[in-house]
Amino acid sequence: MFAPAEEGASRLLVAPTGGGKTLAGFLPSLVELSGGCHAGLHTLYVSPLKALAADMRRNLTGPVAEMDLPIRIEDRTGDTSSHAKRRQRADPPHILLTTPESLAILLSQPEAPRFFAGLERVIVDEIHALAGSKRGDQLALCLARLATLAPRHRRVALSATVEDPAALGDWLARKPGTAEIIQADPGPPADIAMIDGAGTPPWAGQGGRYAVQAVMEEIRRVRSAIVFINTRAQAELFFRALWQVNEDNLPIGLHHGSLAREARQRVEAAMAAGELRAVVATGSLDLGLDWGDVDLVIQVGAPKAVKRLVQRIGRANHRYDAPSRALLVPANRFEVLECRAALDAVAEDALDGETLTPGGRDVLCQHILLMACAGPFHADALFGEVTSAGPYRALDREAFDACLSYCATGGYALRAYDQWQRLMQQPDGLWRLRDPRSASRIRMNAGTIVGTETVNVQLGRGPKLGEVEEDFAAQLSPGETFLIGGEVVEYEGMREMSVQVRRAPGREPKIAVFMGTKLATSVQLSERIVGIMSRREEWAALPEPVRNWLEFQADISELPTLDEMLVETFPRGDRWFLAAYGFAGRNAMQTLGLLVTKRMEDARLAPLGFLATDYALLVWGLDPVDDPAPLFDARGLREGLETWLAGNQVMKRTFRNVAIVAGLIDRRLPGHRKTGKQATFSSDILYDTLRKYDPGHLLLQVTQEEARRGLVDFGRIEEMLARYGGRVRHVRAPHVTPLAAPLMLEVGRVSIKGAAEERLLDEEMSILSDAGLPNAS
Repeated sequence: MFAPAEEGASRLLVAPTGGGKTLAGFLPSLVELSGGCHAGLHTLYVSPLKALAADMRRNLTGPVAEMDLPIRIEDRTGDTSSHAKRRQRADPPHILLTTPESLAILLSQPEAPRFFAGLERVIVDEIHALAGSKRGDQLALCLARLATLAPRHRRVALSATVEDPAALGDWLARKPGTAEIIQADPGPPADIAMIDGAGTPPWAGQGGRYAVQAVMEEIRRVRSAIVFINTRAQAELFFRALWQVNEDNLPIGLHHGSLAREARQRVEAAMAAGELRAVVATGSLDLGLDWGDVDLVIQVGAPKAVKRLVQRIGRANHRYDAPSRALLVPANRFEVLECRAALDAVAEDALDGETLTPGGRDVLCQHILLMACAGPFHADALFGEVTSAGPYRALDREAFDACLSYCATGGYALRAYDQWQRLMQQPDGLWRLRDPRSASRIRMNAGTIVGTETVNVQLGRGPKLGEVEEDFAAQLSPGETFLIGGEVVEYEGMREMSVQVRRAPGREPKIAVFMGTKLATSVQLSERIVGIMSRREEWAALPEPVRNWLEFQADISELPTLDEMLVETFPRGDRWFLAAYGFAGRNAMQTLGLLVTKRMEDARLAPLGFLATDYALLVWGLDPVDDPAPLFDARGLREGLETWLAGNQVMKRTFRNVAIVAGLIDRRLPGHRKTGKQATFSSDILYDTLRKYDPGHLLLQVTQEEARRGLVDFGRIEEMLARYGGRVRHVRAPHVTPLAAPLMLEVGRVSIKGAAEERLLDEEMSILSDAGLPNAS
């Protein structure tokens, strides 16, 4: 990293966690700044997480202070006070640690040219977590802007998990093929295995809580551990279950994105100081935090992607010379297969990943508006700048001009409304804000993370505990209890858009519905799972209950393969069931369910409902399906999707997200914030208006692309059907099969006390008995 690099050069450093890549990224900056000759900003560090920026500041300021170096280091994120932000704009630190959102807002300030004029280095940490996402698109556009303001600056990107270094290097560099790829020695292989002595996993659900005693025993054996859980709700439940068996009262913390900032910071500080024996965390702690004393990582639930597992494993023994130690805890028996497949992939160093996609035009619209906030611009210059960004290199001028026109007028159907007349072109050809006062409003709504709207949870007049989703809060009645931050609290009422609660220890909680990423199993990992199931010689590595399950399946039905889609049909009670094993991920299987049930309706097969998981689709109805092949025929499937999408709530939800990113709908206004219901109401009206009067509107085009790629994942469906090539293997089973039994147990499962609970338990035992499976859980 100390080797001389030309001005404007880009480097991608791929090194294992604990290998010192962050230090390697910063050392050249520290050396250049040690003489005290540089005035203003020298190095910009961009990370995906606010916590990572704060952690980096802690790790850098200590050594810099000990060596008495004349270097000022500060972070700037959503957690930074407005006073500190104003001071930084007037007097920039030498090293600034930030996130893509905060960088975009900095670049929108009129003083941006002065602020970034002396910039020498840009460090992008955990680049794999940004590239390919809307946040990555935003960062790429910001980097293109920085190339204009500080053309000499050099870029270095850091990552431990890169499946295609060349593609990521092209994403980073100013020109394709110019990034220098530096790959470090991978270090010792990870010490990773499935947990032993936890008991037999259940057939479905339960979030791994059957293993809580075994996990607690592992925590007792080590100085410090991180327990990763895939969702925030499950993290709350597992954290509570751990404390119920924590007889030694060991200090265990909880960390996820819905907790209050102060609560997260307390956990981070306690972990860094070695005061916690364990922390239960979601993806909020996936990246970069340098806790060298973590002895063990425990992944509860299948990791869903090999890259994610490798990243999380690296949190343990954060040193180059020691293997990271990790344990996997499958939540149910199917996840045993996924964990086995993930272990094999890690051993082979076979990372998974998605192909990088072109940059989103909704993000580009936001960028154009933010650049107008900084000052007037020439369209030709901005187009050249935008197309130097990796994700936007293929953008043509017509598409750029359509985005510019939208920013100026809102589009054909909206041009009569003043609120969307935001840009105007001057006689000299420069574009500027029509009303300079709108700049603060545009900045206030900047960002590409659009989740379900949340409301604060407030402990009386005391501290904020965190956030819950608006829809969940709307369902609460006074006296009801829920979990947040590991505590059971009782709902008292709403005050000023805050949920008012009091502590209610000892009561049974209703789990909060936390927003967060719903992870889908990667395509590569899914293929490995099918491979294990179809190759009997690999079953020896599986626990006996799982081997028996697969053997029962082979006796009663057949096992999935990669070249044919297995479809089972069987009766139960007065219903007929169809189970299709596509292994395309939950979103894709959910969409497939919508399309298949529509075809069943057209064929008068009376479907009643369906359930989708990462690996299968279960449909139930009144009539048997004698020939399922036409239901999965790829011909006409896309047309069916387009018809279904047009007026569907999925499309409206996607439009809402696109409209917020593109600046059509404001989430925040000076002095107050819109509720989620207000934003949804506004977006629904706009969506219906545009469909009727301007069906070719830019944001409708973007919405269709987003819906196909994101919520409905149609690309995966087409990939799956192409792989099967129309080959459907139909098994007419006499009753529910072992592979379908876990799906049956997922249907309509709710927590109901009393006689209904007993009936559900009886139904579960009956399903397992019919499938020939023992009722072990």
